[in-house]
Amino acid sequence: MSHKYFCLVLVCIAAAASAVKVPVTIYYESLCPDSAKFINEQVYPAMKTELKDHLDITLVPFGKSQYSTQGPDVLFTCHHGPNECYGNKVHACAIELIQANSYQTEFTRESLTLDFVNCMMKVGKNFPDNVYPGARCARENHISTWENIQQCANSTDGSALLKKQGDATNNFQNPLVSVPTVVFKQQYDAKVSERAQSAFLQTGCKYVPQPQPKICAAPNAANSISYMSILSIGLFLLLSRFL
Repeated sequence: MSHKYFCLVLVCIAAAASAVKVPVTIYYESLCPDSAKFINEQVYPAMKTELKDHLDITLVPFGKSQYSTQGPDVLFTCHHGPNECYGNKVHACAIELIQANSYQTEFTRESLTLDFVNCMMKVGKNFPDNVYPGARCARENHISTWENIQQCANSTDGSALLKKQGDATNNFQNPLVSVPTVVFKQQYDAKVSERAQSAFLQTGCKYVPQPQPKICAAPNAANSISYMSILSIGLFLLLSRFL
């Protein structure tokens, strides 16, 4: 084998390795404060970096909910009440129905779904006039299918999709011990799940094979830079009061 051909093989192997995304499953609830904090402050910012090209996120909106069937009907009892059951249905329908448009090349199905879910989790139950924020989150995140998502959530389709999420949750762990729960590469580790909730980027980087994205090289340094920037701004504002 020539040196040139050998090098080409190595390049192909490296490219193939980098193309395989690490599967990450997140079990959560639509109105769970810990789930909202995790998605808003950990998952979403990390997936706005180049790490998005290396992790494959699967969202499972069910958590500690329960369901029972009565004929064709599915009845749900949710950890944070009926509003969460509806929220979980909206999330389940969005995950199923959101699609990227050919003219929106800057977005993917995955990025649009995460944008929508992040918005829904951020708004939570603190929305004015009890108006569910689905339309607002869809409008703000370039999603044109809110009517379909809403119709799904208000129908037996939404119940069937949420039951599907419930089955996925129960097959993983029944009952689910902690919400949220994070699983890398289909291998559950309670310590890893707990660590990911406060350091998702750093934890995710540990599972990404070489060559890793630059963000994985010094995530702690990046945090330090952000901290120093905030400190500098605060010091400047403080000093300006005396100048």
